[in-house]
Amino acid sequence: MPQPTPSPTVLRLHIELNGVQPTVWRRLLVPGGVKLATLHHMLQAALGWGDAHLHAFQIGERTYGSQEDEDEPDDELDEEWITVLHALGDHEEFVYEYDFGDGWAHRVVVEERLPQHAALKFAVCLAGANACPPDDVGGPSGYAFFLGAMADPGHERHDYSVEWIGGTFDPTEFDLGATNIALQKVR
Repeated sequence: MPQPTPSPTVLRLHIELNGVQPTVWRRLLVPGGVKLATLHHMLQAALGWGDAHLHAFQIGERTYGSQEDEDEPDDELDEEWITVLHALGDHEEFVYEYDFGDGWAHRVVVEERLPQHAALKFAVCLAGANACPPDDVGGPSGYAFFLGAMADPGHERHDYSVEWIGGTFDPTEFDLGATNIALQKVR
């Protein structure tokens, strides 16, 4: 008797940006069969990053990246050729690093592996909290400085920060609908 074909898998991921307050996090449903390169774009859309910098995934002892930088480690594997499920294997947690200069590290936890009963074409954000820091703000310490400057009109860098960001910045802002619209654009 033939064995039934296993159902495709959907991953429920919890993503948290390390080293910032207030804590920035998102909970996503992601098709397990997407390539790591696509997961990168999904994470960018869900978190609100500008996709202007290099990135890498550290899963167990392996590093996966875009292979765009000639200074990449010799043992970095190309994210274009491996699915999320294959890269994960039995791992239930990994690190997604974005902007090596600013050093944004995200802890990604696989909360659940679910059978996919209907075709999930896009990642779906189920929940989240707080705004992602602006690109090029200077990492966690730069972000803390930026938030202090934005909150204090008497701060020596307040006017510069307001001009740089183009107005106001609410670190507690998170729009679930807008996040899901952004995720639907990821192919």
